[in-house]
Amino acid sequence: MYHSFHRVAAVGLILAATPLAAQDAPSAPPTPPVAAKKPYQVKAPFGATREDEYYWLRDDTRKNPEMLAYLTAENAYADAVMAPTKPMQEALFKEITGRIKQDDSTVPYLDNGYYYYTRFETGGDYPIVARRKGSMDAPEEIILNQPEMAKGANFFQIGSRQISPDNRLLAYAEDKVGRRQFVLKVKDLTTGKIMEDAIPNVQAGFAWAGDNKTIFYIEKDPVTLLGKRVKAHVLGTPASADRLVYEEKDDTYSLGIGTTSSEKFICIYAGKTVSDEQRCAPVANPVSFTVLAPRETDFLYGADHVGDRWVIRTNWNAPNYRLMTVADSATGAGKAAWKDIVPHSPQVFIEGVQPFDKYLAIEERSGGNKRLRLLGNDGKSAFVEADEPAYSMGLSTNAETATDWVRYTYNSLTTPSTVIEANMKTGERRTLKVTPVPGYDANKYVTERVWATARDGTKVPVSLVYAKGFKKDGTAPLFQYAYGSYGYSTDPAFSPMLPSLLDRGMVYAIAHIRGGQEMGRAWYDQGRMFNKKNSFTDFIDVTRYLVDQGYAKKGRVAAMGGSAGGLLMG
Repeated sequence: MYHSFHRVAAVGLILAATPLAAQDAPSAPPTPPVAAKKPYQVKAPFGATREDEYYWLRDDTRKNPEMLAYLTAENAYADAVMAPTKPMQEALFKEITGRIKQDDSTVPYLDNGYYYYTRFETGGDYPIVARRKGSMDAPEEIILNQPEMAKGANFFQIGSRQISPDNRLLAYAEDKVGRRQFVLKVKDLTTGKIMEDAIPNVQAGFAWAGDNKTIFYIEKDPVTLLGKRVKAHVLGTPASADRLVYEEKDDTYSLGIGTTSSEKFICIYAGKTVSDEQRCAPVANPVSFTVLAPRETDFLYGADHVGDRWVIRTNWNAPNYRLMTVADSATGAGKAAWKDIVPHSPQVFIEGVQPFDKYLAIEERSGGNKRLRLLGNDGKSAFVEADEPAYSMGLSTNAETATDWVRYTYNSLTTPSTVIEANMKTGERRTLKVTPVPGYDANKYVTERVWATARDGTKVPVSLVYAKGFKKDGTAPLFQYAYGSYGYSTDPAFSPMLPSLLDRGMVYAIAHIRGGQEMGRAWYDQGRMFNKKNSFTDFIDVTRYLVDQGYAKKGRVAAMGGSAGGLLMG
């Protein structure tokens, strides 16, 4: 569901697009609250200090009366400012939610003999997770009834779930607090009963051993909430007896755990911005974990396993990454034993890979857009691209490796999310589902990709969408979004909120500024650390370009960025 933030954001944008004469005469604005300034010196690492007069607003206990009073005053001020727009908020909420099919379901995927899917029931805030054995004509088996599980909770989230190799047990991570301190629980799918094993303060994500009774999980530090220790729990034994498998001593690394595509290995992943390390053990006997390649500064890699080989994506002598391989027999031999599958290309950024028994499905990025490269073990390649100038494409759930079909998702600023399968042998494609959007007509809108010139001469890609009939005469209001941080690429994606803006004459733009990886790894490097200024100047230069080209009127531009993208907003 769309929360009040989205409704307020949409209202504010539409008001910005509406001439003052068309709006109700404003009354005297309420007086905003003013936060008190209190001297406080913050000590940073390596002895640096700075003054922060608003540090008192941080209260990890959330019990400081003065802080709570100030937040209450801010909320009251926001409510007062937005009160005149209440009818518009309600109208927009009705429009946007009207484009969401309430009783929708996902496309089933096959995994170890069962078809898994999730479905929503009308009025439900959480999905039901279900499966059918062997065929979608088989009886439905509900494995997680989240609407029932969430009853009475102020917050509810399932962080991850994992079926045991024998299909009998379901391990899942449940959070009813909202701090991502999950409780690992296990459900017996033959009886429907929740087992007594319940392990608190874990990270989402875990792996089953081949004995169907041992679960590997990551325990969080109770203070920092960082995933620190990998442990092995044997069902029916107390959590206090869980075996410590690995402990990360460096707080700059984050941990992950999972099972390879072949389901033959359990792997522990340790990574940070400039370094990765992966250690794996056989699912059949996960006692001793072997490091594939030891951590080094500026050396990144991630390995998956299929058949009798590892497939490795790495930046080793390859800023845009390359794909390499090594046989099972040389698992711990280090990178010197790795051999190229797909060499490095300065023009193509390798973003991800899914190995199959006979193929590799590779996510590549070139010219700002993503495509799929389907590479056979015989060395022959085919590409899956799109006709639209700007779009989002990515691999979907592909649990089975002994298949010629790869499943992927596609959408754009005008095309709702679509699930497609491509045959890696014949090239055939079939659309499995287009997300239904009641009342929406894609033919009413136009999307395009333009290139703005930054002040240093760099060409910055910009994705645009507007309603047909739009005139590029410099009179339209513009809503511009960007992120540009952590190497995260902001691909243009469909949102049921957009038509409410476009139908009112707005132009929507995504500025793919430096700091993401839309144009490769160098795009990220040019927008971080001492180059971070480029993220800000790119955003400004894109705005100026769109105004100069007639896409928007100066003074009628609204900007939005969240999280790290909030830095762009000042």
